[in-house]
Amino acid sequence: MKNINRRDFVKAMGFGAAGLALPGCSIPLLDEGRRPPNIIFIMVDDMGYADTGCYGSQAIHTPAIDRMAAEGMRFTDAYSGNTVCAPARCTLMTGRHSGHSSVRGNTGGISLRDSDPTVAEVLKRAGYATGGFGKWGLGDIGTAGTPEKQGFDIFFGYYHQIHAHDYYPEYLVRNGEKVMLPGNENKGKAVYSHYVIFEEMKKFIRSNADQPFFCYAPWTPPHGHYVIPEDEPAVARYRDRDWPARAKTVAAMDTMVDRHVGEVFELLEELGITEDTIVFFCSDNGTDNRLEGIHDSSGPLRGRKRDMYEGGLRVPMIARWPGKIAARSESSLPCYFPDLMPTLADLAGMPELVPDGTDGISFAPTLLGSGAQAEHDCLYWEWPLYNWGKKSYPAEGLMQAVRRGRWKMLRHRQSKPWELYDLSRDIGETTDVAAEHPEVVAGLTAWIAANRVDPVEQIEPEMPAGKKYR
Repeated sequence: MKNINRRDFVKAMGFGAAGLALPGCSIPLLDEGRRPPNIIFIMVDDMGYADTGCYGSQAIHTPAIDRMAAEGMRFTDAYSGNTVCAPARCTLMTGRHSGHSSVRGNTGGISLRDSDPTVAEVLKRAGYATGGFGKWGLGDIGTAGTPEKQGFDIFFGYYHQIHAHDYYPEYLVRNGEKVMLPGNENKGKAVYSHYVIFEEMKKFIRSNADQPFFCYAPWTPPHGHYVIPEDEPAVARYRDRDWPARAKTVAAMDTMVDRHVGEVFELLEELGITEDTIVFFCSDNGTDNRLEGIHDSSGPLRGRKRDMYEGGLRVPMIARWPGKIAARSESSLPCYFPDLMPTLADLAGMPELVPDGTDGISFAPTLLGSGAQAEHDCLYWEWPLYNWGKKSYPAEGLMQAVRRGRWKMLRHRQSKPWELYDLSRDIGETTDVAAEHPEVVAGLTAWIAANRVDPVEQIEPEMPAGKKYR
């Protein structure tokens, strides 16, 4: 499929009234006279596949997320768009897998291009108020990739993801303007960033309760550097555990996130819009710390963030929409971040607004339990390793993975042989069967060659002297 530039994208959106039914569904998505649903997409940072009770955790207290799964749909085979932050967020925003997306490096400030259509632009065109709260990571201040230039009415939080490593920053950013946090100057610790970001998110929901809204919540916890206020209520729950300090802090950050998920549901009840709102919860990639024998954050999966094994790519994902998504439902559909753009466009009742050049497939029929669900031939991931000392991408440093049905093929260097695993029998990717199935390796290798292009130049914007972000 061809790519289109921004001018053509806007022109292509000039359709008449959109249909209110999902293609292939036997029942309409929207009841007659009812507005499209509000959409809240909560994406936490580096939470492991098995870090919540509903995904098997015995160590971390997550009652709100567990309740969300009990009242909605839990996905067993949902994947991030990448094994690290920025490339994953790019696939989510643009609907393109990482063999077609513009941000493939993970240095923190590589920018979306002006020609990249985003899910926020699609939903804004569909009549939604659009707000984002947390870590952006797709364009620093003054670049073409900033959220206010990519379809968001408001974005509050961090633009450059290295800035987001600091939970007590001197400032956050609102629509390109710095918002100072008094008391955080000179390494002070007066204002914990996540608290401020969460309050701004709730203000957005309150102020848009009478119209359809898209609230994108890419929260920073539990990403390291692991920091949480000592007076945070979740800290007390783990203070007396016989665990290393890092394990206690990560657990407390997860439980803090869980409390805020619960507060979102309380707010929807207060505003009377629970049944008008679909809420998603997921992680942006696998855990950075498996914490074996304590949290067991990857569960049965091999690997973690920064590799192409399931522990780096497979993520928890839950969706809740009372009256529309069946309670206690579960899906094993293989799906990933590029699917969000067409899915959300379907939920908004305007699937025709999805531009050409996207790789995603809507999983709205699965969510609603109605209609035929199309499936991917293959899911694809790639990430170029980066030499921070030399500030360059090493030759042969491209990591790649592809899944087709039960088969998962990967390599962590171009100079390495392909590994092949049968996920139907070996979810832990313990036994490489590439030698036994050369025809599968050949077929997947051919698919990759036909379905990726080399990236545009992956460069950081010019920074102030001595600074890593603007």
